[in-house]
Amino acid sequence: MISNDLLFALGSGILSLIGVFLISIYILRKDEGTKRMKEVASYIKEGASAFLKRETITITYVIIIFSLLLGYFLGWQIGLGFLIGSYLSLFSAFVGMKIATSANVRTTNAARKSARKAMKIAFLGGSVTGLSIIGTSVLGISILYILFGDPRLLVGFGFGASLAALFAQLGGGIYTKAADIGADLVGKVEKKIPEDDPRNPAVIADLVGDNVGDCAGRGADLFESFSDNIIGVMILGLAFMNLYGMKAIFFPLIVQGFGIIATLIGIAFMREWKNPFIGINIPLIVTAIIELIGFYAISVYYMNDIGLFYCLTLGLITSVIVALVVQYYTGINHKPVQEIAKSAQSGAAIDVLSGIAYGLESSIFPILIIAVTILISYFIKGIYGIAAATVGILATTGIIMASDTFGPIADNADGIAEMANVKTKGTETLDAIGNMTKAITKGYAMSCALLSALVLIFAYATEAHLATIDIFKPVVLTGLFIGAGLPFLFSGLAIKAVGRSAYEIVKEVRRQFREIKGLLQGKAKADYGRCVDITTKNALREMILPTLISVIFPILVGFLLGIESLGAYLASVTVSSALLALFMYNSGGALDNAKKYIEDGHFGGKGTEAHAASVIGDTVGDPLKDTAGPSLHILIKLQNIIALTLLPLFIQYSLAIL
Repeated sequence: MISNDLLFALGSGILSLIGVFLISIYILRKDEGTKRMKEVASYIKEGASAFLKRETITITYVIIIFSLLLGYFLGWQIGLGFLIGSYLSLFSAFVGMKIATSANVRTTNAARKSARKAMKIAFLGGSVTGLSIIGTSVLGISILYILFGDPRLLVGFGFGASLAALFAQLGGGIYTKAADIGADLVGKVEKKIPEDDPRNPAVIADLVGDNVGDCAGRGADLFESFSDNIIGVMILGLAFMNLYGMKAIFFPLIVQGFGIIATLIGIAFMREWKNPFIGINIPLIVTAIIELIGFYAISVYYMNDIGLFYCLTLGLITSVIVALVVQYYTGINHKPVQEIAKSAQSGAAIDVLSGIAYGLESSIFPILIIAVTILISYFIKGIYGIAAATVGILATTGIIMASDTFGPIADNADGIAEMANVKTKGTETLDAIGNMTKAITKGYAMSCALLSALVLIFAYATEAHLATIDIFKPVVLTGLFIGAGLPFLFSGLAIKAVGRSAYEIVKEVRRQFREIKGLLQGKAKADYGRCVDITTKNALREMILPTLISVIFPILVGFLLGIESLGAYLASVTVSSALLALFMYNSGGALDNAKKYIEDGHFGGKGTEAHAASVIGDTVGDPLKDTAGPSLHILIKLQNIIALTLLPLFIQYSLAIL
């Protein structure tokens, strides 16, 4: 018989998918606008769907091979869980992206009359991604637990979700930045034409990239963070059953199930507010308030422990503070971005150096905040308190993802308006808000990744019976050094992949301007499909090597150096990745907004040397903030979930050579 705890989790997951269905119908009933708007939107939708379809086919071979190997060596439950986790991750991202590419043109059309109506459609379009992520995760984990009856057998689900997410984020990140860089360098810098100008052959590929990177890629990222955290806390709960009973295992499912309800209520508070900044924040605030009420009720009346309420609340507060720090360093109205824009007057080199400096500086503050959270939650309730703080952070995943996907929808809406030559009200403002929400989500995602990885490390140590790790042992120190170095190798490969792909786009765009007579004068049509095809092929090819390396490293360390060395490896790869990711996407985000600050009319505005320098700075920051940086979130959790999944094999077959 299924317990009431699991029935609640199942019910909330189903409720989330009902919300996805109803919101999708609401959006699809809206008018798409003029014939030209529909035509441009169809290019974007076809390109995004084609990329995701080809990406899914490409990684299906890897998924099937891994599921068979895991099933053979670790049992059918692990293999089946891996298969389901992989495809649910891709499915939730696909559903979100599908609606996002339908909401973009409807947002453009609504903006022809009112920015407020456009804001509502864009946000509701983003909410489909948020609800599909949290709904499918809770449903999938709950059903598998009912089938298996042991949280330790859920690690395959987490492994599958993490591996599929890395493919989606890395492939989408390479795609979006290769297209963006190619479009900017030739269009803006060389030909001096505006962004999203229909004469630019790479403009459709760029708009497609917003969806496959910022929507599908980020969606898969947060799906696996959300899933890995639930699974890690459920496994950790086995060690606390003497204190809480079975509730120690069900606790994360109950909290996240209530989080789904809070998210649905928060989305219902989206109105056509006069001030769009207020409009985008109201659903977030409402969701957070309802979740705090739920935290209290679950802690006091379900777990009978008020200490867990403090830890859950601490996690929620931490995510807000980290987001504010990221917003300060990347926000267009704050000192760092304005100082970078000012430095662009001295040329591209000084612009880039300024962006790198602020990115390095920004890395320490979120880490300090998270470190304080770890200490306080540990003093309140020990290791389980740290786990509760992580659950608290991830409870807002749905509404945060809704705000994040709002970004690419608004960006696409602005691009469609430009290409279709229609006048809109407020799409540039919505685009700016979208850039802010995307930057906040990256800070949020890193907080989730770091604390989720910590929970997985605790679960690994518990299962491996590691009370301590002696870093003075040469073999353990070796694992520590290897773990610290992997994120740099991974990031280097990811950035080189963007560079190679962007080079191909630059060549193609230059060729079209050179060979298609009348293109620059607007008398001929660009071959958009050619750029989309080039970007797709390059992104799918380039994503393979970094992903395989990220899988091979922890396996080699586990088999060759042993489980204690692997524990040290996990700790160092987690900290190193977090710092490197914060540096990269904060510096990249600041360089991007410095360009926008100049384009708003500061320091001479568009067409000046400062603007040209800032565009180059933006292209340097692009692969940092949208490819390598976000992919490190997934690298962190993938390393830990691989170690936890393959732990029985490491214990049995490790050579422990030193």
